[in-house]
Amino acid sequence: MAEPLPLAFTLADARRAGLRKDQVYKGVLTGDFERIGRGTFIKTDSSDRSLATLAAATAVQGAATLCLTSALAHHGLSDAIPPVMDVALPRGTRHPAGFAHVAWHSFDQATFGIGRDPIDGPGGLYCYSPERSIIDAFRLAHREGSDAAVAALKRWLRERGNYPAKLLGLAEAFPKAYPAIRLTLEVLT
Repeated sequence: MAEPLPLAFTLADARRAGLRKDQVYKGVLTGDFERIGRGTFIKTDSSDRSLATLAAATAVQGAATLCLTSALAHHGLSDAIPPVMDVALPRGTRHPAGFAHVAWHSFDQATFGIGRDPIDGPGGLYCYSPERSIIDAFRLAHREGSDAAVAALKRWLRERGNYPAKLLGLAEAFPKAYPAIRLTLEVLT
């Protein structure tokens, strides 16, 4: 019995769903499928395509996790519209080729799972929590800019149920970012 075809799929997934390679490529020509990366496709009839790129990345690398500016935007902590989707993989994992709309990032294996939460919607997709996303913004401020980190922290503090102690508790796992977060919280609160 054939498996149902997920939102994002590889050629191996298509085979398990009863489709041959030529049928998949014919579907690309007719507009039923869109090629996202090398050997990775999405169904174009999906009602929610906002996470299609992440779903395609996850189809190739199961550990793919929405991070940095993309995660901040996903949580409503940034107005930035990233030109590409920021996706993290554990350091040492090969970044898949052919994904034009993905910026791959390598995060330390020891802290990769901290704040990694499932996303509501298509199964198997992950995003870093708002707190972890803020920590990463501070941790990588030299590349991403400190203004974005501070703005995200301000927005996070305005939301009900968010407490500095919660953020600082998580930040303890990131000793290089902790002092900057603590100092900024002292100034803001």
